[in-house]
Formats: sequence, C-alpha cells, structure tokens
Amino acid sequence: MSDAHLRTRGDAADPKRDLSYPPMPQALVVPVYDNHTHMEIADGGDNALDYREHLDRASSVGVRGVVQVGTDLATSQWSASIAAREPRVLAAVALHPNEAPALDAQGLLDEHLAGIAELAAMPRVRAIGETGLDFFRTGDDGRDAQVRSFEEHIRIAKEHDLALTIHDRDAHDAVVEVLDRVGAPEKTVFHCFSGGPDLARLCAERGWYMSFAGTVTFKNAQLLRDALHVAPRHLVMVETDAPYLTPTPFRGRPNAPYLIPLTLRSMAETLGTDASMLAAQIASNTELVYGAWDAEPVTVDE
Repeated sequence: MSDAHLRTRGDAADPKRDLSYPPMPQALVVPVYDNHTHMEIADGGDNALDYREHLDRASSVGVRGVVQVGTDLATSQWSASIAAREPRVLAAVALHPNEAPALDAQGLLDEHLAGIAELAAMPRVRAIGETGLDFFRTGDDGRDAQVRSFEEHIRIAKEHDLALTIHDRDAHDAVVEVLDRVGAPEKTVFHCFSGGPDLARLCAERGWYMSFAGTVTFKNAQLLRDALHVAPRHLVMVETDAPYLTPTPFRGRPNAPYLIPLTLRSMAETLGTDASMLAAQIASNTELVYGAWDAEPVTVDE
C-alpha cells in the first residue's frame, strides 16, 4: 500500500450521514496517546484525511502519538511500514477475528498468520492485534477458525514479548477462557472495552488493561461508565478506534485521533477527577505497554 492509500469503511455508510469532521477540541494540557486507530480507513467523504493530516491534527491538541492497527495482512503491512518512518506512530499487526473463517475456508489462514509473525519482528511493531473473538458477525461454523487464529496470535505476542490487543464482541466468556487456558501475554489490552463492572473486576484481577473509546461518552452506555469506576487507574487507557465510535456530541460523524480530548475529558468527569491528572496516568500506562514513541524511526526504501 502506498502512503496515500485509503480503504473504504467496512460498514455501509448512510447517505444522509454527516461526513464532515468535527471541530478541533480544546488541546489537552498533559498529552496522551491514541492507543488504537485505523488511519487507512477512508471517511469524511471527499475530505478524507491522509495519515499525515491525522497526525498533525492530533499533535496540535495534545495527542502525542498513535498505535496504528492492522486488521488483515495488507493493512498490517501498511501499519508497520508507516511506523517504521513516522515517529508519532507505533504499529499493531494481526488478522481480525472476522477474517479468520474466510481465510481458513480458502486454505490461507496459516500463510497469513506466518506473515503476521514476520511483521512482529519489526522494531516499531509493538503489539499483536487486533485479535480475539467476535461472535456478533460469525456463526458457530466459523468459531473454531477464530479460536485457532486467536491462539496463534497469542503465541506470536509471547514469542516476541509484545502487547496483545484484544477484540472482544459478544464473546467475553470465550475470550477469557482462551486467555486463561493458553496463558495471556504480560501486557494484554482489551481494546474498546465493552464489558460491565464484572468484566472490569476480572481484568483487574489478572492485570489486563482496559482501553475506553468514544462509546464511554454515549448516553446509553452507563455500564461502561460503571466499569470505568471499577477499573484501577493504572490499567486504564484511551483510544478512538477511528474512524468509528466518535464521542458525544459528534456521534455518527467521522472519528479521528484528534478527538481523543473529548473522550478523555468525559472519562475524567465520570471519575470526578482532574483531566490532566488522568491524562498523566493514562500516558504513563500507555508507555508501559508499548514503550517509547520517540525512538529513531527505521530508514526504509520508499
């Protein structure tokens, strides 16, 4: 993929949906990181942003860096290549659980997993993900392939001492079962945390990180806010999952890393704490999981 490559959203866009990007929020005093974003996915209609524009906007409001996340072999390769030359980007590489059944049916799952394992050795690839289980879109006939793919991603993460980024949709119990049975990596992150207080307590007991997205700002997401209260501060992170899950009051419009301040301030309000104090804790947590962003990028051929 070229630097300018943008792929379309995976969901069907509503033709009446407002595709304009929300206004720039007030900058954070203490900078943080967006620990899960998809800058290669086009949104914003004719105004879709190049990854450089995403990063420049983010930098201007106190978002120091991002973890650019792959969901198949091609986007993982793109993510790793951008991270190799852009100091504001680290990469996560994986096959999304919804990719596994189709790849397995084509006899390509092992080949693509081997490709992910090769990318895992690159110095600015700092996580394996997003991987996990998704029982919302995959029926019973595809679950074995998802589990096998998940287990192999866990093995790769542990072999390379990388963080593991979990995608968990309608599969809380099954995800925990696999992690407990196979053995979770030391740094395991539940991306776009979607459970309630019970799952938050379980994650806290095991030392697993919980990353909150714009969903925590939604009016109907009280269970997420309850979970945020339960989550120990040293295990909390923040993300956009852009271009999805745009925080209130811009729900439905394109999301982007520069909107992290909206979610972080909402989290601070929920917790009754100062936004700068929460930002400092989250920044520290994020660096503990992924390491430093400001290492010298690797020189690669264009």
